[in-house]
Amino acid sequence: MLRVWKAKMKRGVKAVFLMMLLLGSVSAMADSKLTAEECNDYPFKPVVGEITHAQLVQELAELEAVGYEPYKNDYYYPDALQAAQARLHAKYVADCAPGTGGGS
Repeated sequence: MLRVWKAKMKRGVKAVFLMMLLLGSVSAMADSKLTAEECNDYPFKPVVGEITHAQLVQELAELEAVGYEPYKNDYYYPDALQAAQARLHAKYVADCAPGTGGGS
């Protein structure tokens, strides 16, 4: 009886985990365009003064949104980061160039 209950719990936990993963993926894809505020902030615009922790966290989130995995054991470290930066720059150009509605 206990063994059956444990098996059902494992399946339940897996199902909840997969559901949360799916919802997270869908919500991440739902709003992939940069906002006007993001277009006019670091890392896309030069900062006058010191860069804040919040700005660094935002940059990391933007890099992760285009596929960078900082936690991954990456033997191609600079290449993977530079590729993500290039994808992020392309996203900036697409979303923030004049006439696209994002940037000003």
